[in-house]
Amino acid sequence: MNPKIQEQTPISIYDLKKEITKIKKRKKELSIRTGKTEEYINQYTVLKQSQAESLEKDIIKLNIPRLKEHHIKKLLDLLPASVEELKVIFSGYTLTVNKDNQQKIISVIKKYLPEKK
Repeated sequence: MNPKIQEQTPISIYDLKKEITKIKKRKKELSIRTGKTEEYINQYTVLKQSQAESLEKDIIKLNIPRLKEHHIKKLLDLLPASVEELKVIFSGYTLTVNKDNQQKIISVIKKYLPEKK
């Protein structure tokens, strides 16, 4: 039996957290893999679900050319705090974003980042 992929949709770590919450409501006990994934997510998520959703909407509203859904999801996962970090993330893609748009992205993300203590 060879399963076929119906569609590929990028999801952020926050979307995954929401899906695991749905699974936990349906099932009493999580599988080992799902449990490990939940541990990882809880350790590395910085924003609340509502914050992540509004950040995603704000990045989409910037209307940056060539910035696709999977790029936005990656930004949500990694939350770059500087233009240099943003450049490192985009270096893995064949994507060029001008300096003004890079600065816009960082300024939007910084609104959502928690204050460092």
